[in-house]
Amino acid sequence: MSPGARTKGEVRRLLRAQRRALAASRDLPSDGAALAHALLADPPPGWPGAGSGTGPGTPTTVLSYESLPHEPPTEAVNSALQAAGHCVLVPITLPDMRLDWCDLADPERTPLGIDTPTRADLVLTPALAVDTTGTRLGQGGGCYDRVLPMLGEGTPFVVLLHPGELTDEALPADPHDVPVRLVLTADGLTRIA
Repeated sequence: MSPGARTKGEVRRLLRAQRRALAASRDLPSDGAALAHALLADPPPGWPGAGSGTGPGTPTTVLSYESLPHEPPTEAVNSALQAAGHCVLVPITLPDMRLDWCDLADPERTPLGIDTPTRADLVLTPALAVDTTGTRLGQGGGCYDRVLPMLGEGTPFVVLLHPGELTDEALPADPHDVPVRLVLTADGLTRIA
């Protein structure tokens, strides 16, 4: 079966196995620090929180997430964003796979509403892989397929991956998939044309 003929489920199984092996070979704490440094040193275009060489940017609302053990680590990224004065919101997965959001700094995890993405200034998104045409393959729940179309026009979203998960191999896509233009790994930010 050619790569293009595989179903999303088959590709996900392969990518999950590759990710487990890749994550086991990485120094994840170092990767987390590198992700945080790369995001703030080479910020996504269009993010008002980026600042300039003369000072910090405007405090913004950033949608992020709390990574799972095999995912690129987000703890250092989230902490660096908070230290720079940004409000970091993380998802609460609802039973119907929609995402509500809460402030990472709120110990009560008070839900802020499923429409929160409409007010985001920057979105950090998980995925298993992205191909060089900008097709993103997530975990399969469709959570971010619902979130990404809600973003305001021009709101940058960045997919966090391990080095090597931005692939030349075409990933299966659906018409509703929102194209990815920015990928962040421990090696830095990549812009996809």
